[in-house]
Amino acid sequence: MMNFEALSEAGIAGERIDTGTALRMLEDTEVPLLPLINSAFEVRKAHCGMGVTVHILNNAKNGNCPEDCKYCAQGQSADPDAIEDYPMKSDEEILAEADRAHQAGAHRYCMVFAGRGPSDRRVDHLASLIQEIKNRYALEVCVSPGLLKEGQAERLKEAGLDRLNHNLNTTESNYGEICETHGFKDRLQTLSYARDAGLEVCSGMILGMGEGPQGAVEVLNRLADLKAKSIPVNFLVPVPGVSLGQPETLTPEYCLRVLCVARFLNPKAEIRAAGGREHHLRSLQAMALYPANSVFMDGYLNVVGNQQIETLRMIRDTGFEIVCDDAIDINSILSDNKESIMKGSGELHPTLSVS
Repeated sequence: MMNFEALSEAGIAGERIDTGTALRMLEDTEVPLLPLINSAFEVRKAHCGMGVTVHILNNAKNGNCPEDCKYCAQGQSADPDAIEDYPMKSDEEILAEADRAHQAGAHRYCMVFAGRGPSDRRVDHLASLIQEIKNRYALEVCVSPGLLKEGQAERLKEAGLDRLNHNLNTTESNYGEICETHGFKDRLQTLSYARDAGLEVCSGMILGMGEGPQGAVEVLNRLADLKAKSIPVNFLVPVPGVSLGQPETLTPEYCLRVLCVARFLNPKAEIRAAGGREHHLRSLQAMALYPANSVFMDGYLNVVGNQQIETLRMIRDTGFEIVCDDAIDINSILSDNKESIMKGSGELHPTLSVS
């Protein structure tokens, strides 16, 4: 019999569970789901409170990527008509988006760039943009630039970058099945560069790419070793035009169990129910907020997410708090959008367009 009270106490103390216990949570149907979720919630509440941080990805460059990641619509092997390609946005566009984030009360502005990785010239360009954003606005800045070379993370840190995002995605042994143009060690090296430079690390996984329960635990343990500050748990959604087929069976219960394991292996981290949560968690989406303290509201790059207002309502309906600046009056937004909610429209008040 699993001792859920002991699990909670260990997690609250900041201790991660052992691999055998984590696997049992995923594989043993005798481990009941609701007590497991409640135990994970006690750990989440102790370290993260009742807040749910909402995120929206902002693509600064889309498509034309030379990598062949088989889950991604931006890769070289994907159908070129599946997405809209565009080069890097102008400085004016990026700064205008940062301004909208600031006006909305967002605490972090995130830039995502398609491609293998930046040249030194691109890093210098990014550094100047980061410096300008930090000078103008009270914002943390996160960048997802691709694979980094030695010295580039330090340059971005010097410019004021707070956090670098680069997902591990899957296990080392499974990596060759989803990408051939770069390897697992390349991703691990980029994260090591970021951590050594003093940047916060945001890194996660995509569940359902053949890793199985053992692989899921392996990735989450790797992220614990890396001391990842933020861990997005994505659930594979087949994108039209990509070569990776249907994901392995991901039931709502299994997805919730993985989120609980993520919390127990990374007690203090921001655990995010990320891309694909709507598709795989279905009617149990709200349950994800008990182990996880963060969600993508939308902006999943090439996959459509929930309508924004529905996500906000879900957070409030389950008794959690939406984490954002006092400049955002959530009660007013929900009231202003009452008519659109009743009609089924998900358009959101513009002050939450970026987070």
